[in-house]
Amino acid sequence: MPRLEGKVAIVTGAASGIGQATADLFRSEGATVVAADRAEGVDIVKVDAGSEPEVEQLVQQTVADHGGIDIFFANAGISGGLAGLFNQSPADWEDILRVNLIGPWLAIKHAAPHMKARGGGSIICTASVAGIRAGAGGPAYSASKAGVISLVKTAAVQLCESNVRVNAICPGLIETGMTQGIYDMARAAGKQDMIGQLNPLRRGGEPSEIAHAALFLASDESSYVNGHALVVDGGLSVSHPFTRQAYGCTF
Repeated sequence: MPRLEGKVAIVTGAASGIGQATADLFRSEGATVVAADRAEGVDIVKVDAGSEPEVEQLVQQTVADHGGIDIFFANAGISGGLAGLFNQSPADWEDILRVNLIGPWLAIKHAAPHMKARGGGSIICTASVAGIRAGAGGPAYSASKAGVISLVKTAAVQLCESNVRVNAICPGLIETGMTQGIYDMARAAGKQDMIGQLNPLRRGGEPSEIAHAALFLASDESSYVNGHALVVDGGLSVSHPFTRQAYGCTF
């Protein structure tokens, strides 16, 4: 039996990358998926994930069309580039935080009551390894993703006894539109083998690998997982930086 048979899911940031891979996987596992993105596309509902009226309308329309909502993958996000602390403006921070942090909060705020009325559900928010340690993203992006990790913990507690679970996924380096420049530069320089070299698996990740993590958190297989930030980064965040000459590999 498909793992999401009979479930209704919303996926934001679904026009490409992780969101698109997840929407496709959820459908293959039996879910009815409402795919949303602020970029237009085939079978994409145009939504600004950081706008409360638009997120509220997305949820209300999904409930009206499909009778309820069981899963919300709040995946939409922007990087904001790699400018340093002293090279960004308040407007830069406001835009990044609005999409990356306020967006997941809006998903929780508007989806959770419908899920509770339906007997429970799963809300999944895309965070990042940049929210765990420095060095994986720009300042505002990193702060926004640290906020997402805190948000899911707070939300899980505040939704106690609702049977609505709230978790985050913390991807490492994944080939998406957001990271395409890094991949393109490496390939152009003939250094594609260096992508992901800092993690123990020595490679970057694929959107499908994050999609499968989202599938686990969306399904009943994770029924006792709540308020957790699941790291999917090839092992990047398990150690402090080191020189390979000093420590090497075991084989």
